[in-house]
Amino acid sequence: MDDLCLLSATDLIERIKTGKNSSVEVCQSYINRIEKFEKDVKAWAYFDKEYLLERARHADDYRLSGKPIGPLHGLPVAIKDIISTDDMPTGCGTKIRQSVRTKDDAFIINLLVSAGAIIMGKTVTTEFAYFDPGPTTNPHDYKRSPGGSSSGSAAAVAAYMAPLAIGTQTNGSLIRPASYCGVIGFKPSYGLISRQGILKQSHFLDQVGIFSRNVEDAALIAKVLIKKDNQDKATVNYSSDDMLETAMSKPPFDQKFIFFKTSKWKNIDKENQKIIETFLNKNKEFIKVEDNLSYFDDIFKYHKVIHETDMAYSYKDYFKNYKKQMGAKLIEAIERGLTYKSSEYVEALEYRDFIYNDFKEIFYDYHGILTPSSTGVAPLGLESTGSPEFSTIWTYLGVPSISLPILKGSNNLPLGIQLICEKLDDSRALRTANWLMKKTGVKK
Repeated sequence: MDDLCLLSATDLIERIKTGKNSSVEVCQSYINRIEKFEKDVKAWAYFDKEYLLERARHADDYRLSGKPIGPLHGLPVAIKDIISTDDMPTGCGTKIRQSVRTKDDAFIINLLVSAGAIIMGKTVTTEFAYFDPGPTTNPHDYKRSPGGSSSGSAAAVAAYMAPLAIGTQTNGSLIRPASYCGVIGFKPSYGLISRQGILKQSHFLDQVGIFSRNVEDAALIAKVLIKKDNQDKATVNYSSDDMLETAMSKPPFDQKFIFFKTSKWKNIDKENQKIIETFLNKNKEFIKVEDNLSYFDDIFKYHKVIHETDMAYSYKDYFKNYKKQMGAKLIEAIERGLTYKSSEYVEALEYRDFIYNDFKEIFYDYHGILTPSSTGVAPLGLESTGSPEFSTIWTYLGVPSISLPILKGSNNLPLGIQLICEKLDDSRALRTANWLMKKTGVKK
């Protein structure tokens, strides 16, 4: 039974559906895994095994009643600790909110529960989902960072302590941890998944995403989470009914990619540069390499203006009342956010739409863009969660991006390659990701 935690989410759902295994058996397998590794990985901000088993027993009883079940029935899912749940605390990685419980569930929690999923518990986030790290370590090397801010979500999936986990990204908080921890990190297009009931950092940049161990599992849960929410005005209508089938289908043509090194290429150490170059040379039949697009460089400035201005507004009450209890990096960002002029903020927002109209022409000739997911493998030490600079452009533009665990970097640690596709073309983005994984020989 302990081996159940090593199976894919898709396999587990099928086993539960057919009665080959119960939800209790699946959840107990993860509990055993957590009890073995959590003391070192420290992925969980809140976990109650008795409550998890109670929900699993309820799921099993419901299935045996013969009533219709949802597509995630009986499957445990981990949730980042900035997502509201009425039956668990939502601490947001800060002592200021220890044991705080919200009145209502977030919109996506209702979607997951309606689909039959069981909320396992809350995974560690950096403080207020920014840069000041929590206690989580990297499952591949406990002396290294798991990345952030979705630290615990990525680590839990990588350590087989959860089959799937929900995270968020405002800069690089999904893609970077996925790269460091060697799992799939899928950030859908801006506006596809509701942020209602989730800690608000930036209305224009906050995006919800998924950690999984294969593309099929990512598509399976994304199909459930993508739904228009009238309480989140950024959400749009998007049909995800065929997302899983599309993701697992064969593309009608072999895929072509353009790899952008961007101006941040110089920040990757020489050893990992060489590993990526080898990958590109090996696959040059379908990957073209370019250094940079000139207008990319301005995006870092504009992203920072939006991010820090919005954060100063979103966290103003915490900053006013609890400044002495907040981390240094968070305070510095909020203080910068208070200094920007309204004209700078408007310019930063308008540039986003202006650039995307030119940028999207790339997809006339290529099925996707590739870049590194991070500046290298997970850094030594737990004082920093690493740099998000290879995600900034794509978060700012709101396009779908997926970190794929394709490479082994220095010290034989995971090193992700990031796939970027056209906005609101997420089903085909997952199909392209699956094709690329198979093409490069990754068995996930």
